[in-house]
Amino acid sequence: MVADNTTESGDISEMDTKPSTSEEGGGGCGNGDVEVAAEVTAPPEEAGKWKVAVMFLCFYGFMSSLRPGEAFITPTFLSNEKNFTTEQVTNEITPVLTYSYMAVLVPAFLLTDLLRYKPVLIIQGISQVIIWLLMLLGTSLLAMQFMEFFYGITMACRVAYSSYIFSLVSPGLYQRVAGYSRTSVLLGVFTSSVLGQLFMSFGNFGDSRYFALSAICLGFVSFGLLLSLCLPWPKRSLFFNQTRDQEQKALASPVATKAELDQMNPKDNAPPPPSRPGWKDSIFIQMLMEVGNVVRRPNLRLWSLWWIFNSTGYYLVLFYVHILWNTIHSATVYNGAVEAASTLLSALTSFIAGFVKIRWDVWSELVIGIVTAVQAGLLLLMGTTSNIWVCFLTYVLFRGFYQFLVPIATFQIASSLTRELCALVFGINTFLGTILKTVISLIFADKRGLALDVHGQFFVYFIYLSLLTLIYFVCAAMVITRHYRNQLREGGGANEQQVVTTELSPMAASSSEAEPLSNGMCAKA
Repeated sequence: MVADNTTESGDISEMDTKPSTSEEGGGGCGNGDVEVAAEVTAPPEEAGKWKVAVMFLCFYGFMSSLRPGEAFITPTFLSNEKNFTTEQVTNEITPVLTYSYMAVLVPAFLLTDLLRYKPVLIIQGISQVIIWLLMLLGTSLLAMQFMEFFYGITMACRVAYSSYIFSLVSPGLYQRVAGYSRTSVLLGVFTSSVLGQLFMSFGNFGDSRYFALSAICLGFVSFGLLLSLCLPWPKRSLFFNQTRDQEQKALASPVATKAELDQMNPKDNAPPPPSRPGWKDSIFIQMLMEVGNVVRRPNLRLWSLWWIFNSTGYYLVLFYVHILWNTIHSATVYNGAVEAASTLLSALTSFIAGFVKIRWDVWSELVIGIVTAVQAGLLLLMGTTSNIWVCFLTYVLFRGFYQFLVPIATFQIASSLTRELCALVFGINTFLGTILKTVISLIFADKRGLALDVHGQFFVYFIYLSLLTLIYFVCAAMVITRHYRNQLREGGGANEQQVVTTELSPMAASSSEAEPLSNGMCAKA
């Protein structure tokens, strides 16, 4: 079992690059020039403070990703040290991760903003310590289920790290610092996988190698917990704390205006007393009301649905692939090496995606359909082969193709929304995907459902992606046909000359292109 640290859950760090989620976008409408100017005129000591804070946060991201034993959790379950059966791991232990993740995702998302990130990172660190204590000392089925429960908590809390960094700098620096934070995590994941594989291949611990590896992980995550206690506490966040600041300004501003008017005209033109903003005026509630308008946009709807449905298949494969490897060849334990290779390929394909220039409003469905079809074929080969090296290779390619589409989806969603609205959209997409994962796990994996073995589950995932492929191709045919019909009707290539292909760079959309939404807020055009 392994969870992908490189995407996550809607990881806001990808948004400017990512999501939040605007995993990154800009800060709001029409204020970009002011905030950039503020950044430029900031005193040298202030600039030094944010640089130090970002460096420390990136160091924390790297160290908290160092868990060399994570790629070997499933082999540990099935080893003589724990002595669980494949059926227990597949149908009783692993499904708890999905249930836990779904249960804590929304509270973690809200508490991250309400408590301003740091407490949630501390909770994540405590959960990591509990996980590896249970891996080190636990021997019962219940103990391992509790381990999976806390693993779900750590997955849900990752949003705190990915969004934390945006509270440290002005919007003009979002894209740069998002790259720093994501690189630190990727480097940590790669280093962790390599260290784990080196330990398993060359460590001379005999039958206690999994115990020793768990002890090493416990040391790393304990250090990560100490680092989280030293993180600076941000003064603002996306939703709740930002709203408080706005309310204070709203209350203070009318008072000053009233005093000035009283001096100029004591009896006339007195403004009405200020009214305290109600709960309906909070940014979070306004964002919820605006989501309905967002889903009416075809491109946003398409990529949000991709995020929900394709990420479901992707993470289910990640959760169960190590069980598949152990079933095919239990003596070959190269989990760390394979995870390291897949991380490198994922980083490479994500980088390549940034240079793709096509008309996404026309070709999105076709590109998604082709990639999903390839993934479905890789899953079929992965689930039917008896050669462990073929299984390793197909897994690496499967992850690489998915990661190729992640930055594209991130840009297509984030580039047209404010940062706050984008964060909410990605949060909703992630939550809906988690519900779908839970339903599929409950039906096909859980012992209370069909309790399929791992090969049966991978065949289900193949059918699932095949159905998605068919839907994408049908939609692609409709969109492309409609495009060329409109082109012929409107004068052949006249339209084509006016259309410029778009490149995956959120910086291409400026705040001056923002258009108002129905509730008075704004989204980038």
